[in-house]
This record gives sequence, C-alpha cells and structure tokens, in this order.
Amino acid sequence: MDDVLITGLGIVSPMGIGSEAVRASLNSGQSGVTAIDDYEKAGWVAPYGGQVLDFDAKQYVKPRKSMKVMAREIQMAFAAAEMAAEQAGVAEGSFDPERAGVVLGAGAMYCDLDELVGAYRVSSTEGQFDFAKWGDAFREFFPLWMLKYLPNMPACHIGIRHDAQGPTNTISNGDVSSLQALSEAAHVIRRGQADLMFTGGVSSRLAITDLIWHRGARLAQGDAPPESISRPFDAQRSGMVMGEGAALFVLESRKHAERRGAVPLARVVSTSTRYQKLAHQYDPPDQAIATALGIALERAGMAAAELSHVNAHGLSTVEDDPVEAAAIASVLDGADVPVTAAKSYFGNLGAGGGAVELAVSLLSLAEGQVPATLNHEQTDPSCPIRVAASAEPTDRRAFAKLNHTPTGQAVATIIVAE
Repeated sequence: MDDVLITGLGIVSPMGIGSEAVRASLNSGQSGVTAIDDYEKAGWVAPYGGQVLDFDAKQYVKPRKSMKVMAREIQMAFAAAEMAAEQAGVAEGSFDPERAGVVLGAGAMYCDLDELVGAYRVSSTEGQFDFAKWGDAFREFFPLWMLKYLPNMPACHIGIRHDAQGPTNTISNGDVSSLQALSEAAHVIRRGQADLMFTGGVSSRLAITDLIWHRGARLAQGDAPPESISRPFDAQRSGMVMGEGAALFVLESRKHAERRGAVPLARVVSTSTRYQKLAHQYDPPDQAIATALGIALERAGMAAAELSHVNAHGLSTVEDDPVEAAAIASVLDGADVPVTAAKSYFGNLGAGGGAVELAVSLLSLAEGQVPATLNHEQTDPSCPIRVAASAEPTDRRAFAKLNHTPTGQAVATIIVAE
C-alpha cells in the first residue's frame, strides 16, 4: 500500500497567518490569546479569546465576488488551502481533477448579529418577538444568505477553486472533526479512489451566540492577563479559552507526489477513531482516548518510546485534563515521551482545532523541536505525564496527535515528519 504524504500546509491562526508567522510565534513563545473589546463592553464572563488578527481575505479569495457568500470561517479555510496548494506546487494540469478531492472538518457558523437586526425588527410587535411574523422576516435577508453559513461550504469552495472533482465530504463532529477528516482523506488515497486530497479543518468558537448558548460552561475566568489564561495540565488552570482558525493540508500518494516532484513534509502513518458511551455527558472519554492512541501506535508498528511527543487535546479544564493525562500515561507505560498542548497558544478552536494543533507540531519538528506548552509552571499532581513546559530538542520524527469530544469520541493519528 502506497504511503500517504503531506506535501502542503496552510494555516490561518491566532498565532499568525502562514507557516513562517506561526513558526516565529512558536520560537518566541508568543500567545495568540488577547482581550476582546466588544465582549468586555458587554460584560461577558470571559472577554478574551484566540482571535485571528490582520486577516485580509482579499489576498487569497479568487474570484473576489465569491466573498459575498463566504462567512469568515470559509474565507479562512480558503486562504489556508491557497497556501497549502502553493507549497505543494498544486497547479492546473499538475493532477487529474477526477482523482482529487476535499474532506474537511467544519463546525456551525454563526452569522453576525447585525445581519439579524432587520429580520427581528420586522418580527417584533411593540418590542416583543412575534413568531407569526417570522416568515415575512426572511425577506430582510440577502437571497444567498444561507450559503454563507453552511458547514459544507468551505469544502465546496476549495473544490471549485482547485477543480477537485473527486470525493468530497465535510465532517461536523465537534473537536475531532478535522482529525477525522484527515483520516478519511488518507483512507480515500489508500483505497485508490484519489491521488491528491485537500484536508484539514476550520471553525470559530468566538461567536457570541455560541458562547451564550453554552452559558460560559468550563471557560477560564479570572484576572490574569489573557495570554496566560490557557494553561493545559497546569495546577493553576481554571478552564478553557475559545478561539478561531483553520489549517489545510495537501495529501498525496507517494507515487503521485514523486511524479509531480513535490517535496514531502510528513507521512500520515496511521489513524484510529474510537467511541465510548459516557455515564454523563461532558465526562472525558478516558477509555476511548487510551484505545485510540494505543491502536494508532499498533497500526503504525511503533512503540510509544519512538514518539517525539504527544500533542494532546489539552482543554485546560479542571475536569478534563487529569482524565486525558491518565489515559495517555497508560499507553506510554513509563516511556519518557513529553506531552504538549497547543491550545495553550490559542485556545479551543473546535472543529478546526485538531488540524491547527497538528500543524504546530509539524512546524516545530521541522526545526527539530518539541513545541512547548505555554503558561505551564507546575504540573497538576493528578496529571501523570511529563509536560513539555519549554521547547525541547529531539531527533525523533514521529508524533501522536489526539483530540476528543464531550460526547465520547476520540481520535488519534501518528505522523512522521519527512
């Protein structure tokens, strides 16, 4: 069975836009979590997050008129795909369109509140919302409004842009979405259904409607500076931070990449997805985490000691981190493998988080480093792992990436940097 290679990487994140900007943030230990003025003014309990700053979609979106039907998340995914395609040397005529596809992870996309003002005004009677008038309110929307916010639209736009006529899919399964998308894209290539796939994920957890719906559950709170609030596995952590971002990869079979003269960045060695029925929703799926990681290593034919590091889910919540740490430790079984958590740089990005976090590991390993976990001062005694509190040199090229959901899913993948 032919190897599946990563030949292109594009990233739009709170740490920066593009690989070089993100690498610079990693080298300097720069957090992407900042205060959000509008949330402070509104009195929100957690007025900070991992925002993508200075992003100009016009630099990437072609044709520009497409932006009319692109929510911010779609624009970020599109931009990341452009960067990945450029690095991989993907251009018209360099691949068979019918043997190229797109599989992305994406979450719910919430429109800006100002887009709803007209509709709510039409639906109100003396200041009270009137459901009987809601049908008329739709006349206030832009005719193609819904196309801006459908989770499958990032994959659609990227497929159209690059004339990828092969297998196309979108996975919306919370925090494991982009790793499941990577897994499916790799399997499509291994099954011989495609030579080249765009994959990765995009999401934002910063929409105020989404935050209010969750009522601030498990969010970090306190008076600490925003950049120091996300503290996975640290004894002083208080909860998670929300963020936004996208990372896209070009996957190819080795034969196809060599035929094009593409330079491989890494190899997708194995993936594993597991589910655990939870006694209570939001309990971390300890068995699923351990089983997914263990099977991914088994499929890769590797021992835990061969890993340079484990890039953990690392939510930074009091409830989740000890359970995940214990599950990882049970698989490492005493092997001296550092654990890092990229959410310390930008928070929880939701469906796009796994892809962005994986990109962080790839960019660090390209320089022979295990990425640091920011803000880590003292490991919680209930977390039986060795946390990489600072960047560590390594000559090992393999790493494991983990993500899980509060509904029982866990995904692990083993990547080897080329």
